[in-house]
Amino acid sequence: MSSLSRVEKKLLHYTGKAIADYNMIQAGDKVMVCLSGGKDSYTLLCMLKLLRQRFHNQFEIFAFTLDQSQPGWDDSGLRQWLTDNQIPFEILTRNTYAVVKEKIPEGKTYCSLCSRLRRGNIYNYAEKNGFTKIALGHHRDDLVRSLLMSILYNGEIKTMPPKLLSDNKRHIVIRPLAYCQEKDIIAYAKEKQFPIIPCTLCGSQDNLARKRVKRLIDELALENPKIPSNILNALGNLRVSQLMDPTVWDFKNLEKLRGEENRVAHEEAGFDWNL
Repeated sequence: MSSLSRVEKKLLHYTGKAIADYNMIQAGDKVMVCLSGGKDSYTLLCMLKLLRQRFHNQFEIFAFTLDQSQPGWDDSGLRQWLTDNQIPFEILTRNTYAVVKEKIPEGKTYCSLCSRLRRGNIYNYAEKNGFTKIALGHHRDDLVRSLLMSILYNGEIKTMPPKLLSDNKRHIVIRPLAYCQEKDIIAYAKEKQFPIIPCTLCGSQDNLARKRVKRLIDELALENPKIPSNILNALGNLRVSQLMDPTVWDFKNLEKLRGEENRVAHEEAGFDWNL
């Protein structure tokens, strides 16, 4: 570990912290790392490999890549990299690209359908092969952007959680890079010279809302560099009484929480808000 570079040490620290904070990995886990061929998933795989060595191989890692039959897909470099690093892997080919192109009109956002199809293949593979955790390479900035996307375009306060139980209760999805900054991952990818496979599907749509949100956060961060971290901290620092969701805060019956004298006074006043 002493030979690690500065950025590698930083990423390893924050990856280990996220795993510990959210109890992401336990001894005996079989972790399926979803390796897309992008900088984030390569970095995740490297971090988990280093942590596995540090903790005396108490959990397993396996790289799973879904070849979605996108034009120009070339995984030869990825295969060689995995072989050189002695990481067990499988590359599964499924032509989801054709499905997305058929179903989504030109100019519309492909990401939603593409993600659903990819997720279905990932879950099926994990279940068939007995993996106890599915690891994704989303980082701090992904979580922050997703929060603002949900607020601005969906009217919901939600993002990508560091640890998630799937809707069918069969899978646990983890995001060990949840505390890691994208700029550090970019620097690390350059340092390691990962054989990146570009995404030719969503990467061709320049006007995606996510890119606009990214620009907005980047511009705000120029004025105050703490803004992205503050947004991330807000995700774990909820004040439900200061929000508007009646399913998590009993606004209708707050009078019961006040002193007995005030409650009696309001009852005697006979207010009826249902008129």
